[in-house]
Amino acid sequence: MKQSSDPKQQKYGPEQFGEGENVSRETISRLSAYVDLLLAWNKRINLISKNTEAEVWKRHILDSAQLYPLIPRDCSSLMDFGSGAGFPGLVLAIMGVKGVRLVESDARKCAFLRESARITQTEAQIINQRIETLAPATVDVITARALAPLSDLLAHARPFLGPKTECLFLKGQHIDAELTQAHKMWIMQVDLRPSRSDPSGSVVRVREVSNVNSV
Repeated sequence: MKQSSDPKQQKYGPEQFGEGENVSRETISRLSAYVDLLLAWNKRINLISKNTEAEVWKRHILDSAQLYPLIPRDCSSLMDFGSGAGFPGLVLAIMGVKGVRLVESDARKCAFLRESARITQTEAQIINQRIETLAPATVDVITARALAPLSDLLAHARPFLGPKTECLFLKGQHIDAELTQAHKMWIMQVDLRPSRSDPSGSVVRVREVSNVNSV
């Protein structure tokens, strides 16, 4: 693969990912095909920052994959908001999460997601719509990465929340301020843990969400 010949990529590549995440060779092969396609398409449309291409396995694949252990084993429906290049939703689908729906409003990015799902032989539904236009439906898990402030994400999530729905959001260094703002509008159980791919990032697990005005 092209990225494995880059000395910078050897710092953290498919081999390191496979060992650290204990995934099968088949999964690594599918993720590698996805990465190759991502880098090829990134020359034509903006999928990821050019500055992160050399660190794609850590900055994007590991960043997404770290959610996998947090997803309930009986999960049968996962909705990924603002999927973009497929992070984290498509990575999770390639790793074996069932019932993944990738919501993305950009038609070109949806074309990339469809081609990625095809070449990796991954079952995932690609939905070319804005989140607010989707019909309400309870799902098991909601994910998002670098999409919107936490309070706004919960507003987007509200039509899809059930008693056991879990929200898993990948957030940056401003999560404390986002949590302070979100608690003004939402009652929720929050589990905050450090990101394994970004020292300044966090994984936010939110459950039992309700709006303060509905209590």
